[in-house]
Amino acid sequence: MDDNYLDSIFEKYLHAKKIFKNKEVLRHSYTPKELPHRREQIENLAHILVPVLRGETPSNVFVYGKTGTGKTVTIKFVTEELKKISQKYNVPVDVIYVNCEIVDTQYRVLANIVNYFKLESGVEVPLVGWPTDEVYAKLKEVIDAKERFVIIVLDEIDKLIKKSGDDILYSLTRINTELHLAKVSIIGISNDLKFKEYLDARVLSSLSEEEVVFPPYDANQLRDILMQRAESAFNEGVLDDGVVPLCAALAAREHGDARRALDLLRVAGEIAEREGASKVTERHVWKAQEKIEQDTMEEVIKTLPLHSKVLLYAIVLLDENGELPANTGDVYSVYKSLCDHIDLEPLTQRRVSDLINELDMLGIINAKVVSKGRYGRTKEIRLNVTPYKVKNIYRHDHQLQTVLTVSMSRQRRLL
Repeated sequence: MDDNYLDSIFEKYLHAKKIFKNKEVLRHSYTPKELPHRREQIENLAHILVPVLRGETPSNVFVYGKTGTGKTVTIKFVTEELKKISQKYNVPVDVIYVNCEIVDTQYRVLANIVNYFKLESGVEVPLVGWPTDEVYAKLKEVIDAKERFVIIVLDEIDKLIKKSGDDILYSLTRINTELHLAKVSIIGISNDLKFKEYLDARVLSSLSEEEVVFPPYDANQLRDILMQRAESAFNEGVLDDGVVPLCAALAAREHGDARRALDLLRVAGEIAEREGASKVTERHVWKAQEKIEQDTMEEVIKTLPLHSKVLLYAIVLLDENGELPANTGDVYSVYKSLCDHIDLEPLTQRRVSDLINELDMLGIINAKVVSKGRYGRTKEIRLNVTPYKVKNIYRHDHQLQTVLTVSMSRQRRLL
């Protein structure tokens, strides 16, 4: 390839009109100096945590709300403010944030907390290898090294409990009875309003928690949030007037999800910048909506459990053979023969029916119950993504590359 051609490409992008002033402002991880429409929740949290400044242990707090309602950013905002003012009153406060979607076992949560103090204690727990009770003993030792308040924020706590059980909560909510100098309180953040149903009675009795609920944002509130961020994120005059209201309206349809609104605005800006446009327009927002939906669906399919992936491929094969809509029995037959082909023990038809419901809830397929009159009711299954997209994702999945060699005609021989 011609070097001059490459030079000209880089020159073109380098000298294109700059859309962003500070793109990081539109990231989920950014904590703004002000949080519009969350004053009530901020004041509730401040009221719960203020005993720290008087040298008293605050209650444990559980924060609930759907994705994108500002839970994490509000907790980070309030705890940062608490740390600042605690210095004024000479009260030592440590805030440890743990994302339980990533740190998803009791061992790893405890290890993360111990390792937060590694510079001070000289102790570092490996990610695997120690007995869990030894990690817990080390945790008590490093926390109780001096007088202080330790606030442990467990974000996406419902995912940790569903995967690994509630032993971690039982340990952490009772830890104060085993400490002499330090005091610990827990802030749990959950997208699942029914989260406590997963907890054992012994854990519930030791929680003594306060609850703060975050309602979804409406379109007007989302617009205010985006306007505040856009001021810092974009260069002056690059946003068309309709861009922010459109992003807010589209995200309001997604249960008032501020993360979705911020993603739409950021991706719209990135598309405009890539095109060399001088302004971000509503057209860029629609293109951003399409791109985000594609990226989200791809990520969902990539992270499905193995049996769900094989089941999805069975539906893809039926679609390619013109046999959709299909009923559960037809899908199960193809799924079962695929499992035989790759030496995978098939699940029961009842369990596969549950997996079909899960794929339906994720929007990957559509499984509609229809009446067949005197023949009863059956489920009609259709595919909501293109077979090409599924196959393209599976090409990069070593577990499923063998499955891709099976065509529908070969399926018929296998059945």
